[in-house]
Amino acid sequence: MKDPVTRTLGEICDEVDGTIQTGPFGSQLHQSDYRDAGTPVVMPKDLVEGRVSVESVARIGFEDVERLSRHKLSVGDIVYARRGDIGRRALITGREAGWMCGTGCMRISLGDTVVHPVFLYYYLGQPAVVTWIYNQAIGATMPNLNTSIVRSVPITYPSLPTQRKIAAILSAYDDLIENNARRIAILEEMAQLLYREWFVHFRFPGHESVPMMEVYPERSNGGLGPKIEAVPQGWELKQLGDIADEVRRSAKPEEVDPATPYIGLAHMPKKSIALSDWGRAAETKSTKLVFEKGEILFGKIRPYFHKVGVALVQGVCSTDAIVIIPKAPEYFALTLACVSSEEFVEYATLTSQGTKMPRANWKVLVEYPVLLPPRPLLSRFNTVVEDIVAQIQNMIFCNINLRRTRDLLLPRLISGQLDVSRLDIDTEGIGR
Repeated sequence: MKDPVTRTLGEICDEVDGTIQTGPFGSQLHQSDYRDAGTPVVMPKDLVEGRVSVESVARIGFEDVERLSRHKLSVGDIVYARRGDIGRRALITGREAGWMCGTGCMRISLGDTVVHPVFLYYYLGQPAVVTWIYNQAIGATMPNLNTSIVRSVPITYPSLPTQRKIAAILSAYDDLIENNARRIAILEEMAQLLYREWFVHFRFPGHESVPMMEVYPERSNGGLGPKIEAVPQGWELKQLGDIADEVRRSAKPEEVDPATPYIGLAHMPKKSIALSDWGRAAETKSTKLVFEKGEILFGKIRPYFHKVGVALVQGVCSTDAIVIIPKAPEYFALTLACVSSEEFVEYATLTSQGTKMPRANWKVLVEYPVLLPPRPLLSRFNTVVEDIVAQIQNMIFCNINLRRTRDLLLPRLISGQLDVSRLDIDTEGIGR
């Protein structure tokens, strides 16, 4: 293996006639330009786990795309967040080709004749490189990057064939992680659909032979919450407070080990089954709530009521979350499905209190109507959901190990400490 070469991104960019440029400024792209349909515009918030998320992506119309055509993205480009959470990035694939680099991002397009884009994508993700870039950023409150800073980033790289092999090895880990993420999403959807089938549409096993009975529940909170007029015979109309409790175990910053897992609202995805992300307690100096493994966390600030899931580790969370536990083990699945439902999110929204930062109140949430089926059916539902949670948990921890292994390999491969130049590795289709 030949000795690696070290140059700046700017030097490589000039050699290959590439592009390192910021996205359109606010004066070029206004809030009023965004549309419900059109071409996606990639912002820093859309850079999630090294990919472009379309969950809340903004869009613009054809006229604005043509006006800002110099910001169009191509396969192999890297979109890099240039302000705020520096280090977030995504490699553009065929799916995102033709989309737009948005405000707050930077487009790095260096072709593939000197530095392979997938190799560069991984190189820029090294903690040491991210730290170096962060230290060059301008501004204390909101760190910002400009083209001069990014052009000055030093990059050490081996020959192109070796770069492709390194990219192929690291991409294989990310492919496994992505496959697991898709399986997790399917399992989460299965659990939510099962709840709706059984507890909303009443299409549970054996429902054909169970007659419906009229009920006349007392209406509280001005009649908010789902209107229930009939339930299957043998079912009971209860309230959330009958099956679940809020737990408040406060802990001051000095009482918590800085390495303790910490879950803030930013770590909680929308309506998940299991919470797959967490940081460390050192990230925040505020008072926290202690939670145990298997307890349910619910975001209590509007518009974060859709952030909910089961904790897979013991740790601490933001006081902007409610820690919920079922009153009995058999109520676990029903409690989780209930607080994850669209109807419950709507109820929490309508009953939230406060003007500047409306919050959900557990004393009000406990009045949310819940249908309790006969014990055999409840037990069956609980078993199915617990199995789904267990499968999701296994895949989440598998992904944690895959990421850890990938990140340990990354600097060793790039430095040449692990020489792959003589290995026979398939590099076809990398980065497409």
